[in-house]
Amino acid sequence: MVGYCEMTEAVIWAQTTKEASVRVDYYAKDKPAEVFSSKTYKSSENNYFTNHIVLTQLQQGKEYHYDLLINNQKIALPYDTSFSSKKLWQWREKAPDFTIALGSCSYISEEALDRPGKPYGSNYSIFESIAKINPDIMLWGGDNVYLREADWDSKSGIYHRYTHSRALKEMQPLLASTQNIAIWDDHDFGPDDSDRSFYNKYTTQQAFKDFWANKSYGMDAEQKEGIFSSYNWSDAELFLLDNRFFKSPNKRQTGEKTMLGSAQIQWLIDALTYSKASFKIIVIGGQVLNTEAVFENYENYKSEKDFLLSEILANQIKGVVFISGDRHFTELSTLKRPNTYPLYDWTVSPLTSGHGNVERITKEPNTNRVPGSLFAQHVFGTLSFSGEKETRQMKMSLFDKDGAELWNKTILKSELE
Repeated sequence: MVGYCEMTEAVIWAQTTKEASVRVDYYAKDKPAEVFSSKTYKSSENNYFTNHIVLTQLQQGKEYHYDLLINNQKIALPYDTSFSSKKLWQWREKAPDFTIALGSCSYISEEALDRPGKPYGSNYSIFESIAKINPDIMLWGGDNVYLREADWDSKSGIYHRYTHSRALKEMQPLLASTQNIAIWDDHDFGPDDSDRSFYNKYTTQQAFKDFWANKSYGMDAEQKEGIFSSYNWSDAELFLLDNRFFKSPNKRQTGEKTMLGSAQIQWLIDALTYSKASFKIIVIGGQVLNTEAVFENYENYKSEKDFLLSEILANQIKGVVFISGDRHFTELSTLKRPNTYPLYDWTVSPLTSGHGNVERITKEPNTNRVPGSLFAQHVFGTLSFSGEKETRQMKMSLFDKDGAELWNKTILKSELE
């Protein structure tokens, strides 16, 4: 799997089935004779033989091919293995056009450990449909794995779940040929609707860090608390939030009711205020702008939600858009604000898990729902950024499992200022 890619550095993630030496050979596609090698890594049972292989001899703005070698033997793979380094465009040219694919709620069935009855996961070919679009980034919006009852109580169960999901055949071409950036939600973190009280959260946090190759995880000096971070590409910046590690229990009646926690909120406001990105994409597991306080929407944490939105307004932060998942349906919510631009929250779900019922969802009176944007089926989305500085735009497009477009909306940069 390709992880983050910078101008001079990138990460390739790989997992072996036992102890082995692992390295990556790579070359720029315009200079195939000039082959570079990563250092050699040693797979260890301690982290279930996962490896974050750092490539450090890149040049900015180039396409690369890479080969995986295990015990000095090149692994022949039936799909493309490539990535692109970040381009140095500032002060030189317009921001590069690019596309982010996104989705949430990816359930990979395993009969022995699933609940009886109809399998909850299906239509895995959706990952092949995403790969055919050839996005620059795949953004995994939470519930990327579904820990089962047999999983979340033990390290072996948690790491089995990640290993089982990551091994899906249909997912391999997508993982191997685009950057993969992720957040988590309750099913990656622990049991359904789990919160800061979950006793095994440090184990699931370590599993997240072992199986995803984000640039960083959390704000603590030793990165021990949470998985939130940020990542930029061209003129967009992703703010990857953690809505589980610091979340108060849903039924807690006393004390401050929080989803993100004060430290993460302050980091987010600081980071948004500093950011020079035209588009500031805040990625969070649950819905932000749905007006109904149901399930685990942010409306259930109204004081914290109102504080965040008021801080965005008070600090005159431009270009903010929310991306969310969790709900097993898709909709766009828009919050109109006096004397400034509207906020958008695009919920895209599910990829392969069971989906909701449109008739029932329609009865949920989200007063911010954009007419025509509600879908309840297996879907993925894209954010496509294009245009010159004055006409720069972001296009939201929704696709079904086969890659057929269902809906789209274009938002100009000037509409977010």
